[in-house]
Amino acid sequence: MIGCVLCHNPPCTDVCTANIDCGVLLRSIWFENEEYASMTLPEKNPCVQCAAPCEKACVKNKACGPSQVKIKELITRLYKVKEQPHDIASDLKIDFSCLKSDICGIPIENPFLLSSSVVASTYDMCARAFEAGWAGICFKTICNFPIHECSPRFSALEGDNNSFIGFKNIEQLSDHSVEENMQIFRELKKNYPGKFILASIMGQNEDEWGILAKKCQDAGADAIELNFSCPNMADDGLGSDIGQIPELVTKFTRAAKSACSIPVIAKLTPNVANMSPAAEAAKAGGADGIAAINTIKSITGVNRHTFVSEPSVHGKSALGGYSGAAVKPIALRFIAELGLNKKIEGLHITGMGGIENWTDAAEFILLGSGSLQVTTSVMKYGYRIIDDLKSGLALYMNQKGFTSVSEMKGLGLDSFFMSTDSLERDTIIFPKFNSKKCIGCGRCMVSCADGGHQALELTADRKIRLNPKKCVGCHLCILVCPQKAITSSGIRI
Repeated sequence: MIGCVLCHNPPCTDVCTANIDCGVLLRSIWFENEEYASMTLPEKNPCVQCAAPCEKACVKNKACGPSQVKIKELITRLYKVKEQPHDIASDLKIDFSCLKSDICGIPIENPFLLSSSVVASTYDMCARAFEAGWAGICFKTICNFPIHECSPRFSALEGDNNSFIGFKNIEQLSDHSVEENMQIFRELKKNYPGKFILASIMGQNEDEWGILAKKCQDAGADAIELNFSCPNMADDGLGSDIGQIPELVTKFTRAAKSACSIPVIAKLTPNVANMSPAAEAAKAGGADGIAAINTIKSITGVNRHTFVSEPSVHGKSALGGYSGAAVKPIALRFIAELGLNKKIEGLHITGMGGIENWTDAAEFILLGSGSLQVTTSVMKYGYRIIDDLKSGLALYMNQKGFTSVSEMKGLGLDSFFMSTDSLERDTIIFPKFNSKKCIGCGRCMVSCADGGHQALELTADRKIRLNPKKCVGCHLCILVCPQKAITSSGIRI
């Protein structure tokens, strides 16, 4: 918890007497990119003798009281990171070329694209994203039928820091005409020829899928994404209804593929037990890749006073698509399923669902994604998150010796099984307790007593004692410890 609200044009940066970009550093801490941030610091810590004008200028400190955001302390923490040994020298000689990837054989400068949504829905937005450093965009889904949105159309579940972790939308498709969107493509391709344009489309029949695919190709799109999965367009055989019926996936993929010569990617729904049948059907229809996951059908909450689900539209609500950090485990599950499926081997996988920082991105790549798409995090924090996505991932890849995304892709699949039946069950790994970090709160003991195997005791002097005869090595205690004072011993018995 850093307290920072990630200001636009942060005043803390403006008043720093050492010319340190405090706002960027705080943002890097937020997005778990501390190691890279520490490498950008001056050799000596200017905060030591500083009167901290940054903290006085901080908008949160002004509004909520001093020391809400302890900028001096946070930057000093980065200097402690800087002092630790690194695999990369601190002179910032990081090779960003390792981020190069491709989508169905078409080179992209890095694996990061905006996903099909409001964040990629106008020329200005896409151009600003390109200028910020995004490799490409998947434009908001184009269709031939009228779209008229409701208001409001978003709701969210909040985390501990009042930043939402789960996000629901009942938004539909692009409300621009097909020709207006084609003009946007032509202008984007003219002004940003090196950027990747993935055109998301949705048709009502085979002819429409083909016509839209051809129009997008002619307007400059590099590839087509077939939206078989929008949970907010489920009427009359649209959206997620298609992704649930493999026969329709094959038919409409074939219709689009036969009408254009650029790669075609099928975007599949997570609102199924298994994604493989639809993925195999897409390959049968000629798809060059799979996009996963789209949002998950959801209800984020019900107002206890009006009895109406969120968001309330004139006293009514509906199922919507759930996204954000909360869906990442579900997204990774489907990416792994696709990555392990030998029947679709060779198809490009563009992964999405809860990607907020570079560590999330790395996990998707390790399970088989060759490119990545982001929306909800951009809606929360803006296009600027690309800086930490790229620098954090590049630093990690340099440290591991990866020279391209393709070298890293899928390395996490060999150790993963879709069923727990294949896991070893004959040994126990005990937890290890750090007495210096432990504050004697007893949280681990309570969880073990009521949710585990009664293997922990809190002594009279508030020390934790382990009973090895009862411990089964489940590691619940490690997960609940608020001080991170418990780790795995690594000792097998």
